Amino acid sequence: MLKIAYHPIYKHHLPNGHRFPMMKYELLPQQLLHEGTCTEGNFFEPTFPDDSHILETHDATYYHELVNLELTPSAARKIGFPLSKELIQREQIIADGTIKGCDFALQNGIAMNIAGGTHHAYSNRGEAFCMLNDQAIGARYLKGKRLANNILMIDLDVHQGNGTAEIFKTDHSVFTFSMHGKGNYPFKKEISDMDIPLDKGTTDQEYLSILKKTLPELLGKLKPDFIFYLCGVDVLASDKLGTLALTLEGCKERDRFVLQTCYNAKVPIQCSMGGGYSPDIKIIVEAHANTFRLAQDIYA
Repeated sequence: MLKIAYHPIYKHHLPNGHRFPMMKYELLPQQLLHEGTCTEGNFFEPTFPDDSHILETHDATYYHELVNLELTPSAARKIGFPLSKELIQREQIIADGTIKGCDFALQNGIAMNIAGGTHHAYSNRGEAFCMLNDQAIGARYLKGKRLANNILMIDLDVHQGNGTAEIFKTDHSVFTFSMHGKGNYPFKKEISDMDIPLDKGTTDQEYLSILKKTLPELLGKLKPDFIFYLCGVDVLASDKLGTLALTLEGCKERDRFVLQTCYNAKVPIQCSMGGGYSPDIKIIVEAHANTFRLAQDIYA
């Protein structure tokens, strides 16, 4: 059975005039239940992870200062919004959703997190609304428990996974692959094991052609025993923070190809949703819902 991490804290809104549009975290589960793609049995509620799992990825001083709200003003500004206890708890619970998702993926072939994809979080700092790197934490959890030895990170968010690249830059057991908008944040990019920067206005045909050539080659070369997939929908032409020009159908085909390729290769996969900033919330929810519909169809 497809297992999906969701907690009511995912829809936490920011205080003091910094209301970040997080409606998708509430609307997406409702849509999946309403249309019958999922039942209540598909969802599980994460809790707080053991700090030891987080400290396998993040610097102890940084984590202490984060959870105790003791970051310097400069470090807090890089994260991008006012910090609060509830916001930090949200990030911890998201990480637990990905950790537990790893175990479910090993059992069922796939697991998903309604939130997550916090790939701008470095080992020793937060950045761009990301404080704890949930999929990096999941990868280190698998390695620490000896549940996986050769991990592939597939990051198809429109933004480069700079924090993930930094975390694993000397860890050759985790291969970081990021395909992103060349002109998108971060403007000073890190070096992933494989980066494919795409020109502004890249359309479905070019995007899918590159992906369909690259991913099978990577699987054949690396032979991973676990895959993390960051499936941000900010690749859409309608996205106000993205520079690419995919249609809803192109984004759906991207997800179909990734999931089907992993299924055919019999490699467990954990998916975190990542970004999506189209002005119309219906487009964001539909694009994300497609990923879950495909997962149910392919892994039925």
